[in-house]
Amino acid sequence: LTWLGRGLAAALLLLIFWQAVLLTQVIWWSRFDPGSTSFMRIRLAELRKTDPKAELRHQWVPYERISIHLKRAVVAAEDDRFLDHAGFDWEGIERALERNAERGRIASGGSTISQQLAKNLFLSSSRSWLRKGQEAAITMMIEATWDKRRILEVYLNVVEWGKGVFGAEAAAQRYYRSSAAQLGPSQAARLAVMLPNPRHYERNYGPRLAAHAARIQRRMPASHVPC
Repeated sequence: LTWLGRGLAAALLLLIFWQAVLLTQVIWWSRFDPGSTSFMRIRLAELRKTDPKAELRHQWVPYERISIHLKRAVVAAEDDRFLDHAGFDWEGIERALERNAERGRIASGGSTISQQLAKNLFLSSSRSWLRKGQEAAITMMIEATWDKRRILEVYLNVVEWGKGVFGAEAAAQRYYRSSAAQLGPSQAARLAVMLPNPRHYERNYGPRLAAHAARIQRRMPASHVPC
């Protein structure tokens, strides 16, 4: 029992130390822009398995140089309670848990923009309760140390938008040969609905997704985003 107790104590100390490391990084990124993320490094490693010289398309742009239409579209499509919650949409999580129970697996997480950002910055796309627990802890760190404007700014700059495409600027150039600042409402809505599975939807943008983009565009005028 003594050795077991010592082992548990050591494991707890290691866990606390790791959370402190993550919190330090979160605080740093509250003021300094991330050069890369866990998701970016994972995707780059995958690309380089077939092309050792592969590079990601990614260019950071400040919040004010991202189209208001894209900000509204992403909030409308991904997290319409973004300004009102503290990182977790409990109604959305409840609905996701019901769907997961029906399917007998983790098929939906009800993730907010803050949760998705936590995952993109530090974790992977694997589905497990352990990963979701760590995602929740990082989400609370982000919400405690960043304002909503910073959360949305970083999210729009690091989220995946296709094969090797990360961030709003790279997405605007990839799909519209435009800048993130110049995206119009329909373009923004189309980009927003790609986010759940961007590498699939860049190859398969069919009528169902187009109809969803039209619904998002109609909702965008009522979508509230940070100034």
